[in-house]
Amino acid sequence: MDAPTKIPRRPATVRFDGRILQLTADTDLVRRQFVGEDLPWDPERALMDNISTDEITPGWVCFYYDETLAEYALIGLRGGCVLKDDVKGGGFGVVVSGLSKGCGSSRETAPYAEFWAGIRLVIARSIEKIYGQNSQNIGLLTSTDFGLVPRILAGEEIPLAEFTGGLDPISRDIVEYGGLFQYNRARLRGEVRPPAVATAPRAMTIAEKILARQAIADAGTGAVGVPAVRPGDALFVRTSIRFTHDYVTPMAAALFRMGFGPDARVSEPESVFAFRDHLTFLGQVMPEAHRRMGLLERADGLAVTQREFTRAHGIRLYDESPDGGSEAICHNAVIEDLALPGDVVAGTDSHTCTAGALGAFAFGVGSTDMANAWFTRDVRVAVPETVCFRLSGHLREGVAAKDLILHLMSDAFFRQGGGIGKVLEFTGPGVAGLSVDERATLTNMAVEAGAFTGIIEADDVVVRYLLANRPGLTRGDLEGRLLRSDEGASYARTFDVDLASVPVMVARPGDPRNGIPIDGLEEVPIQIAYGGSCTGGKMEDMDMYARVLRRADERGLRVHEGVQLYIQFGSQKIKRYAEERGYVELFRRVGARLIDPSCGACIKAGPGVSQDPEQVTVSAINRNFPGRSGPGKVYLASPLVVAASAVVGRIVGPDAI
Repeated sequence: MDAPTKIPRRPATVRFDGRILQLTADTDLVRRQFVGEDLPWDPERALMDNISTDEITPGWVCFYYDETLAEYALIGLRGGCVLKDDVKGGGFGVVVSGLSKGCGSSRETAPYAEFWAGIRLVIARSIEKIYGQNSQNIGLLTSTDFGLVPRILAGEEIPLAEFTGGLDPISRDIVEYGGLFQYNRARLRGEVRPPAVATAPRAMTIAEKILARQAIADAGTGAVGVPAVRPGDALFVRTSIRFTHDYVTPMAAALFRMGFGPDARVSEPESVFAFRDHLTFLGQVMPEAHRRMGLLERADGLAVTQREFTRAHGIRLYDESPDGGSEAICHNAVIEDLALPGDVVAGTDSHTCTAGALGAFAFGVGSTDMANAWFTRDVRVAVPETVCFRLSGHLREGVAAKDLILHLMSDAFFRQGGGIGKVLEFTGPGVAGLSVDERATLTNMAVEAGAFTGIIEADDVVVRYLLANRPGLTRGDLEGRLLRSDEGASYARTFDVDLASVPVMVARPGDPRNGIPIDGLEEVPIQIAYGGSCTGGKMEDMDMYARVLRRADERGLRVHEGVQLYIQFGSQKIKRYAEERGYVELFRRVGARLIDPSCGACIKAGPGVSQDPEQVTVSAINRNFPGRSGPGKVYLASPLVVAASAVVGRIVGPDAI
């Protein structure tokens, strides 16, 4: 009998035959390329920065998860400078842009849309971590070397090694095999093995300690744990929790069947969870044009497919609730119900890092990574460097964790891409004064700085929170899980932050890193104030809305004429919390519209979205990329600012009430 054919690797050189699409800062030049003009290469020409995955594939495009995506590649770019089939029909093989390509959501539909439209290479000044990993997984090459452009234009064959230099060994092999599924087939057949982690014991950060504990030490036996890791070590890590939501489960399920066969089963389904949380209220806001395209039925079909998959595999589904809306947004539920200190949490959402507030190592992955993790229980990780924020003092009255993270992200280090792929660790005596909910705001928004994840050591604040919210959990259950960074641990950079110096902040439209102190903001009238989402819909967020709105109520003030104030709960538990404290009656009395738990307006899928470009929103959500919450302009701010602005009618600090 003939020996089975080995899984092939890519050829040693690559030729790119298509046109080069230059995503310039001048959108008129972008349009000219779609009508046939080829721009000469000018390395001094300004390129478009911060192209988010929301712009590559807007939320409604993600209702597709097949080659239809190619028709809509980049269709959300800068308010509509790319039309349907522009990329697919343009004969492009390479796309070039500036800083932070692929920031934002972990949606793998973004690189898939580009790939299926014919793009085979993405070149950018910097490439965001999740987008880059998703590209590797599907066989889309990436580079930050603009010197490739003239060589490609000259017809040169490029050595594949130029796209693997600097990668960790696992990522290099995945690129050489042409994608994660090809690599994993070779891995499962023993044709390729991850390198053994041979790092000697050393002082480690909390993130490194968790990864060392959960590292797959022996691929053959599945043994877990190595003495130590260091930045750059490539490994597979055993997950404690894997989760998906309604946007992504169907695509991951299709990839799972494609990769492992129709009879494959999800491993250890008791540690796998799914959420009907993103599209619950989509029908209330979907534009008529999208309805005519049949997109509402397609979106509802995602939930049906998710229910069928979870039922078939015995997976716990957080579904719609008889009390209205969803049981919970995935990130809120992971904090409330699921994650524990020391866990490794992988979810198909970039804000999975929220669980770092409990001292877990939590990070977002794409559909291909999750499809593999359902089967193998592990996810690949190159141990990241850590940036340390040493917090001291206390936040001033009227200043919240949202102000702190907007303040930190406005630093040039993050605006220029310095945070990409790194862990953000928040430590120091100032952490003790922050509740779990406020810590969750910091870790949730770590990804907005381009980070791999955010993490805070689990102290007595976390222990008390867990014991109060997890029936049956004891202090003994948490022993051995309460890790902290070692003295002498190595950091890529350390920031010393006096919390008392943090001002009330606002992030201007376009990017969460566009933060400025509110005192430096010009007068900005608003039409919408939105308080909700995983970032702004927690229990302490409800406390903050209530604090401002109670003062307004006592003065006889109401939501300003011409402003719509929306307050949305992150889970049914949070909704009950607000009801028990009388917040619901207060919110309604001052003129707020209350929305049951779901993601909603944060992803343009529920009440609170803008309807035209002239509308201005002040929002407690986590990101404000173009088109993310409708065509209008979105300013990010704390719950305190959102509530005060709703009453005054323009963006103001909480001391205005």
